[in-house]
Amino acid sequence: MSDWIDVLAANRSDLARAIAETHFDRHPELRERYGAAGLAHCTADAAYHLQYLEQALRVRNDELFADYARWAKIMLEARHIPAADLASNLATVAEVVGEKVPALAANVRQTIDAGLRALEAVAEAHDASQPHAELAEAYLRAVLAGDRKVASRLVADAISGGVSLHDVYLHVFQSTQHEIGRLWQRNEIGVADEHLATAITQMVMSQLYPMLFSGPRRQRTFVSACVGGELHEIGARMVADFFEMDGWKTYYLGANTPVSGIVKMICERKADIAGISVTISFNLDAAKQVINAIRGEMGCRDTKVIVGGYPFAVAPELWKTIGADGYAANAADAILLAERLIGERA
Repeated sequence: MSDWIDVLAANRSDLARAIAETHFDRHPELRERYGAAGLAHCTADAAYHLQYLEQALRVRNDELFADYARWAKIMLEARHIPAADLASNLATVAEVVGEKVPALAANVRQTIDAGLRALEAVAEAHDASQPHAELAEAYLRAVLAGDRKVASRLVADAISGGVSLHDVYLHVFQSTQHEIGRLWQRNEIGVADEHLATAITQMVMSQLYPMLFSGPRRQRTFVSACVGGELHEIGARMVADFFEMDGWKTYYLGANTPVSGIVKMICERKADIAGISVTISFNLDAAKQVINAIRGEMGCRDTKVIVGGYPFAVAPELWKTIGADGYAANAADAILLAERLIGERA
């Protein structure tokens, strides 16, 4: 099936145009209401549907596409596009792809049906009962207001008052990033707001760096990277900082790192653990390529690979499919997993 998925990917642009045209032809009121600009948006949406569909087919996991459909429903409804339009569009995706790539028709129908069923689900409410929720809420208000000074002071005061650095990372930085993503999805903030908030958090994290190196050091090395095409880097940076707090020597490579660069760094630094971050499911194939490259390099044969990011939370067994040694839901779990994997290797 892999070869046919490659065909699907290679023809994504043409298929997206065909899907949008078919959808608008069947719903002439959309053409009247939105015109050429609406058709262009529909084409772009269809291309996104296809990207997520392709990846779900590659890893044989319909839940990844179902989760994307739930996310898209909330995002589009917040922009005044009803779920019925999305459902009709997804049905058109199944029909057009089935006609153009008949070898995939049954698999595509199954995956799209999982997405359509997911549209019937009720969205979960935001959970405000997490530890240090009041601090996280105040910090969120500060970063959304673009107030770096207040954000920095809130964290400094919290640490002075006894909140651990681990808790600041997990229950302030991480929870704030999740809430910012949710607010964008619901059209309550824009992309610029999201980028500004993330930049402020990265600035505050950098101010805390002297604290990361204050503990005893260990003879262990961790390399952290985001795969090519992956631009959401703050989660990978948080994990690297946790390893640094635990005394590891860490090398954080950042976003959109080429495969060759990741493998070279792991080999040169003789990494005990490599951490690969994926936040968007259509980057899973890139993660698999990185892991295969690590496995194929003699200098990396002792390195254990752990993965993290949103797709693995949706499908907890997915790490096995792409060949990793384990999955960690957060930075604290990554430390525990790394210790276990090193123990097993020994």
